[in-house]
Amino acid sequence: MDKRWRDRITVAFLTVTVAVIAVMLSGTLHRTSRITLPSGQQPPGQTAGTGEALAVVEVTPETVQTAIATLSRPQEYRRTVTVEQLWAGGSGTYETAAAVSGGWTRTDRTLSGGRVRHAITDGEITYIWYDSETAVYTAPAGDISADDEQTIPTYEEILELPVEDIAAADYRTISGVNCIYVETAEDPAGYVLRYWVSVDTGLLTVSERLLDGEPVYRMAALSLDQDLPTAADFTLPDGTPLLEEE
Repeated sequence: MDKRWRDRITVAFLTVTVAVIAVMLSGTLHRTSRITLPSGQQPPGQTAGTGEALAVVEVTPETVQTAIATLSRPQEYRRTVTVEQLWAGGSGTYETAAAVSGGWTRTDRTLSGGRVRHAITDGEITYIWYDSETAVYTAPAGDISADDEQTIPTYEEILELPVEDIAAADYRTISGVNCIYVETAEDPAGYVLRYWVSVDTGLLTVSERLLDGEPVYRMAALSLDQDLPTAADFTLPDGTPLLEEE
């Protein structure tokens, strides 16, 4: 083999080696920029079939606020929230259909006796009417948030808790949904809050409130509807549209 041929082989080998190292470094930098949670199944957030390994952060009371902060709710979705309230000797259950589009939230809650309460809010103004009535009550939303309208706790409040107020935190699967689980320490009134937050949607999936160790509140919304909200969902009974046309 002459010297020129050996030189060509050497240059080709070096070129391939440099290219492989560059790809490896690029992939490493991309992977470490992402955060996901430990699981015995496919890691949440990993694209099926890519085989991409993601950086893993352990979920503990000390790290759960960082993990929660990486989540974000979808801009548009529709789902049904089931709430059960329990008291000594009895309980009550109701459902709320929720539709969210941008900053707007609509809730349709079936009350005891079958009456339906409709509400649309953007966090500033809330519109309320009942059944198929055309009369609409309008008022400032005030401290009543869109989550309050759905009668669910706002799990982002976890971010404001002192670490010592978080009793437990880990990664759990509930009814097939991958979640961050957080449990608060018992407060002076005897209440404990439990949250299961989906790492796939960033939405609160299940929640419980306990008083002196006994459940007094439960909510569940395990899946999203396939149909997204439309402008009709955010139109008042008199035909006034609340969503701005794009």
